[in-house]
Amino acid sequence: MKQGKPLITFVILALAAAMTVYLTVYIFRSLDEPYKTTQVYAYTANDSVPAEGLVVREALVLPAPSGILEITRAEGEKVGKGQQIALVYRDSQAQASQAQIEEMEMDIELLEEAIGQSGDLESAARLDEDILQAVVDLRSSYALGDYTQLREQVMNVKSGVLKRGYTYGEGLTSADLSARLRQLQEELAVLTRQSAQATTQVTAPKPGVFSNLVDGYESVLTPATVLQLTPSSLQNLIDNPVGEDASSMGKLITSDTWYFAANLPNEAADRLTEGESATLRFSGELNRDVAMTVEQMGPTEGEHTLVVFSSNRYLTSTTILRSQTAELIFESWSGLRIPKEALRLVEETLVDEETGQTTYSRKLGVYALVNGRAEFHQLTIVTEGSDYYVVRSLGTGQHMLRAGDTIITEATGLQDGLLLKK
Repeated sequence: MKQGKPLITFVILALAAAMTVYLTVYIFRSLDEPYKTTQVYAYTANDSVPAEGLVVREALVLPAPSGILEITRAEGEKVGKGQQIALVYRDSQAQASQAQIEEMEMDIELLEEAIGQSGDLESAARLDEDILQAVVDLRSSYALGDYTQLREQVMNVKSGVLKRGYTYGEGLTSADLSARLRQLQEELAVLTRQSAQATTQVTAPKPGVFSNLVDGYESVLTPATVLQLTPSSLQNLIDNPVGEDASSMGKLITSDTWYFAANLPNEAADRLTEGESATLRFSGELNRDVAMTVEQMGPTEGEHTLVVFSSNRYLTSTTILRSQTAELIFESWSGLRIPKEALRLVEETLVDEETGQTTYSRKLGVYALVNGRAEFHQLTIVTEGSDYYVVRSLGTGQHMLRAGDTIITEATGLQDGLLLKK
């Protein structure tokens, strides 16, 4: 027992030394950093729940024909009945001939327009403007991820450049252009006759929106069957994807309405009303908030209720969506986000000079750091999270708190107008 006393004494002294070092460092840092700041930023808080489910559409699967297939429609492109969807070539030579035919047809169209051009500077400027606009349209569609008119937009750029070359860039006379036009027309007629038997058009049997993706759900999940699902059968479809159909060339989405079937916690489903509107936030390809109708509520199994939502908007943007986890938003609050430690309650004492009456007031707000001084900005709380408030400024002009402002989160002795030392 006596031998253990020196060891205990040593441990106590070591702990005391460690605490002394820690307190010294803490006090030094407090003196070295008299205040701490952070930036305010715009924020939207949502009362929401995740909704896992499947997107459902009425679709007609198109079988793939034998031969070399070339799809001529973009994903999400609208197609009328009888309009071309694809070309089928007997062999690679037929495919090359079709590409040559399309190029000749464009050249003929451009030559016809070039012959009709006046050739003056005004026409040249107009062509330059058309080329620039075609490039802008193509770039905008690419930035938005909208490829429904990609083929047409690429052709517009190409035709504009070629047209200017024919008209102004090669020094050709009107007679030269006419001779070239006749030659192309004769070559096109010969080539068209030769390739007629080797190329077949695939046309749309009914109007719809074209999609390349056939994931196998088309036959088992339709607008009719989705209303007969249960939470367990929906979850089984989510957990066990059917698999892509390799024997098809694509599909036509033939209805204007699409559906989203999701399993929701019972308490979330209880906040919805059949026939009313609900907001769902989708990510991925759709990437937007969609106002949908609560099409059907139920059935319920255990802690989950199946809810079917419907919409007739953004159909062309949902063609490749199937399994989704959307955010069902019940309510949103927008404002400025600040950490909870930055909010302060300031008491003011006001004395009426005429009556001598004293009044007291309390104001909620934050101290902003402006030109090295603390400035008080009054706020009202919109909502709160675990470690933050969403607030709205009550001030005006220079005393209005804005996104990007710097506010003080930690400091002592703060008051309005106080000069802060670094």
